[in-house]
Parts: sequence; C-alpha cells; structure tokens
Amino acid sequence: MKRLILTALLAATAVAGVAQTSGKPAYGTFGFDTAGMDRSAAPGDGFYDYANGTWAKNTPIPADKANYGAFNFLDDLSKERTRKILDEARAANSKIGVAYGAYLDTAAIVAKGLGPIKPWLDRIKGLKDKAAYAALAAQADRNGVPVPFATGVGQDAKQPEIYAVGMRQAGLGMPDRDYYLSSDPKLVETRAKYQAHLARVLQLAGEPDAEARAKAVLDFETRIANAHWTRVESRDRTKTYNKMTVAQLAQSAPGFDFAAYLRGVGTPVDTVIVGQPSAVTGIAAAIQAAPVQVLQDQLMIRSLDGFADVLPSAFDREQFSFYGTTLSGTPEQEERWERAVDFTSAALSDEVSKVYVARHFPPETKKAADELVRNVLAAMGDRVERLDWMAPETKKAARAKLAAFTPKIGYPDRWRDYSNLRITPGDAFGNMLRANQWAHDYNVQHLGKPLQRWEWGMTPMTINAYANFGMVEIVFPAAILQPPFFDPKADPAINYGGIGAVIGHEISHHFDDQGSKFDASGRLVEWWTPQDLTAFKQRTAALVTQYDAYEALPGLNVKGALTLGENVADLAGLAVAYDAYKKSLNGKPAPVIGGFTGDQRFYLGWAQVWRRNYREANLRQRILTDTHSPSEQRVAVVRNLDPWYAAYKVTPGQKLYLAPEQRVRIW
Repeated sequence: MKRLILTALLAATAVAGVAQTSGKPAYGTFGFDTAGMDRSAAPGDGFYDYANGTWAKNTPIPADKANYGAFNFLDDLSKERTRKILDEARAANSKIGVAYGAYLDTAAIVAKGLGPIKPWLDRIKGLKDKAAYAALAAQADRNGVPVPFATGVGQDAKQPEIYAVGMRQAGLGMPDRDYYLSSDPKLVETRAKYQAHLARVLQLAGEPDAEARAKAVLDFETRIANAHWTRVESRDRTKTYNKMTVAQLAQSAPGFDFAAYLRGVGTPVDTVIVGQPSAVTGIAAAIQAAPVQVLQDQLMIRSLDGFADVLPSAFDREQFSFYGTTLSGTPEQEERWERAVDFTSAALSDEVSKVYVARHFPPETKKAADELVRNVLAAMGDRVERLDWMAPETKKAARAKLAAFTPKIGYPDRWRDYSNLRITPGDAFGNMLRANQWAHDYNVQHLGKPLQRWEWGMTPMTINAYANFGMVEIVFPAAILQPPFFDPKADPAINYGGIGAVIGHEISHHFDDQGSKFDASGRLVEWWTPQDLTAFKQRTAALVTQYDAYEALPGLNVKGALTLGENVADLAGLAVAYDAYKKSLNGKPAPVIGGFTGDQRFYLGWAQVWRRNYREANLRQRILTDTHSPSEQRVAVVRNLDPWYAAYKVTPGQKLYLAPEQRVRIW
C-alpha cells in the first residue's frame, strides 16, 4: 500500500546563492571537470557532448549498474557511509544492526529453504473459489506482494486537509502496457523472456505444468494491459481524480469484491478516489474471467519474485536475470552488502537516517541550502511578475502559492517510531515480511488523523529531490547536497547551474502542466483564467513537439507528452536559477575563470550534473516509462534560453539552434 505520489527530480539538485569558500573544490579547479569535456564538439551542435563527451567516452558502466553518472557515484558514496553505520550497529547488536546482519546471513537463508514462505504459499494454493480472492489479495497487499489494484492512503487532492483512500491500476509484472501490446521486435523478445521467467519461477517452486501456467498468467496480464491507461493519460491529475462510493465502484466494475478487499487492507471506507476508472473496470472483468488457478499462480510468482533476495539463491538469481538483466541490461547483481544496506534503509529508514545525518550533514550545509532556496524562490517570484501572458489576478494567486511553500532541507525534524516492528536475528524473510506489514499499517493509520506535515517521502540518504503538490512543499535530502550538485568550495556559477537549477526545477514543478492545477493550499482546483490556460497550453504544446523530435535510440523517440512536466521544470528551473545567479553578482561582472565566462560556467554546471551513460535496455525502458527525458535531451533544454546563445555564440545552421521565435518561453 503506497501513500505519496511525488514529482521527483531523478537527476537534478537544488540550491543557489552561496559564496565560494576557501579550499579546493571536489571537481576541477572551480567545480567543473574540464577534463571530461570534448572541446572538439561545438556547443551549438551538441552541448552535452561539448561539456561531457570525453567523460562519456572514457567512463564504463559498472557491471552491476544499468546506467552510470553523477547520481550513481553519490549513491555509491551514500551506501559506503551507511554500510559503516550498519557494520557498527551489527557489532552493537542494535535493531538496525540485527536487520542488516540477518539479510547478510545467506547461510541461514539457504538452510531454511522455502520453509519461511511456505505458509503463505499454502494459503495461496488453498484458494478454492473466486469469492475468496479479494480477501487473499488484501493480505497479499499487506505482505508487500503486488496485486491487480494499487491502493493507499494519501491526501485528498480536492480536500487537502484530510486523508483519503486512493486506488489505481496495477497488475502487470512488466514495466508498462507497451511491453505486452507493442509489436516492437525488442519488446516482443522481452515478452517471450518474461513468459520464460514466469515458467522458471513456477519450476523452482516445484510446480507442475509450468510452461502452460506461465502462458496463462501472461495472457491474464495482457488482458489487464489492454485495460490500462497510458502513462500520458495517467499523468493527468484532473482525469485521475474520480471520487465515488464503494457501492458505485462495485457497480461500475463487477467481478471483484471491492468492499471485502478494502476491509482486508484495513480501510473499510465508504468512498474511494479512483485513478483510472475504465482500467479498474477492465481489470475487474479480467479477474472475473480468469480461472482460479491463474489468480493463484500470479500471486505465487509475485510473492516468490518479491521475496527472492531472502529465499534460496536460485530464486534470487532468476529474479535478477529477468528484472535486472533482461529489462535493464545489467550483467551482474549488486554485492550482497549493498542490497543489505538498501533493505535496512527502507525497513528502518528513520533509525538509519538519524545516524547518517548526524555524521554526514553539517549544519553549515543546511544553512547554505536554506539561503539558496530563498534566493531561487525570490527569482521565481520576479519571473512571475514579468510574465506577459498571465492575468494580474492569476499572478497574485501565483505569488500567494510561492509564499505558501514549505522547503524541507536535509532531513525531517521528527522521526518515526519502530518499536512495534519485530526484527529477529537469522530471520531475513520474516524481517522483510514484518517490515512490509509495518509500512502498510503505518500508511493505513493516517486515515482520520490530521495531516502529518513533518513526514518525508525520501530518506536523507537518497540522491534525489521532489515536489509534493498537496503539501505545497519542495524537499531536498541531505545526500544530494554535495558535489557535483553543490560544493561550497566551487565557483557560484557552477552551484547555481547545478543545485540552483534543481531547486528551480522543484519549485517549477508546482507550476508545470500538472502542479499548476493545485492552488496555494494544495487543493486541486482551477485558479487560472481561461486565457491564461490557453496561453500556457500553447507554450507547453511547443515543448512537447520539441521533445517528440529527439531520437534517443534508433527508431525510438522521446515522448514529449510523457516527459512534459519534467521538461517544463527543467526549462523554468534553469531560467530561474540563472536569474538568481545574476542577481547574486550585485551588478558586478563575473570573473573569467579557466577561460570561461560566468554564463558559460553556469551552463557547464547544468550539463555536468546530467552526465550519464546508459545500457540500451535501460534507456529503452526509460523512454517507454520514465517521465524524465534522457540526460542528453535534458541538457539540450538550454537551446530555449537566450543567454546560452550569447554565452557560446551559437549561430543559425548549428544543430541546437532555434530562431528566437521558436524558443519555448513559459516561466
């Protein structure tokens, strides 16, 4: 059961405005790795190549990574730091140490075989008729096993001061409906490998007729995929808000006992907010038409895949073979200790986080980040004032929304209490199961309570940032506030182009094509004039067209409509950060450093944080499913910004050149 729908950066940081301090920066002589540039590339033909080409050519992707870049480097650093914390905790036999140690104890896992999961598998096998499936699916959901409907407790978008139950489409074992329905040869091949994976999991569990049963599960999921909304449709916060009574839901989607399911997951409510009503109807029909055996097999496979890393190694290897290698192209699995860090940081996140921030997030970094956020927020306010397409009353409301922002920097000011989560030495499966159940129950208990505004949707160890529309907040975990995103020893232009643009990115999410639907109180409501909306949609449509034209892989283009929100945030965030940078100069010219002007360094700072090499399978999956454009195209957003043209003397005829009237200008 999930709770928050967050708009995350997944590659961008946020801060701006700190003066350079004494000492050597982490990258190069002024905060940028000039050795990674390809100076033979013309900035106007490929700014990503110019800034990052030599790095891209000379940097291999580690065998245990699907892609590699700045985010991965920092994630590795975060894991190493957390590993030290957990090794010490293991020696001290503390709760996080016991959880970590049990996950590492593969000898105990092997010795127990399938014994720990057998009671749950027996319960699945004991399903006698369709009438009992809803209750079984509810228990699966509480256990952390995916089921055909995704439910959770979160803010009611139209009544943001209360919590409500939401339901969205689910039920697929592959990343997206296209993996089931597309005739693309690569996806057809993946589909065949998925069916083989389903069969192998059943075989490993000792089940007969595995191949025929795997085909039946694939057919069932294909029917579900046919009912699914596309990812573009599912981005629309207006269309995905459909409040109805449970009785109305049952009437519109016969074939599944929704009341029993909602009671089973601990939310016996009268109303629910349905994300994709026609998809839910189609999924219920698929369940109604499916034999009981197929429903059992899907739950069994999901359970064995979901707990594979705490089951005998054959299950772990098979799960990685498909989800790691086939889907993402990753040749090797991460070392066991890295996965142990991930498990413990997820299961007991706040217990780990408390120690992490005490060691690795000094108060001066938080203070500097606070200042940067204030600077970029002020620059966004100035931009709103200068807009020539927005009505005065809408500008007033936009300023009120900016004033209502809650920036969260580093880590929460309160921590969750895990005293009722039982962690047992030598019981990796049981620890994972109980952690899943604890997280589920923690989410459910929000119903009927005041908003828990202190909560975070990421740990401080996460290399990311996010915007939460309902809470009107922007959140920057501790681990992203370090080089190359933010370095107090770097030139300010680099920091503004890096973390400053990320801050601007997250601020701008609240004014992108979906965030702009939420007012200063976090309410999903129309607060723009019709003329404003028309002008805004004209501009965003031009950005969709621009990104649709980018071919990221042969024959596979970026999806401009899917990535629109992130592209708007990149465009606006970079523009706002540039304004904040120029204002920080107090009217003085920026010095030339290393042969680069201040403006040139600003855009290099932006390009540097997006250094990333991809495996083909991973890039393909991202293009089909990710709301973020690939790194090269994210960097190319500079072609819409007039100062970039002046900084690099970009001229007509160069590949990135856009005539002034073709440059997309939104915020």
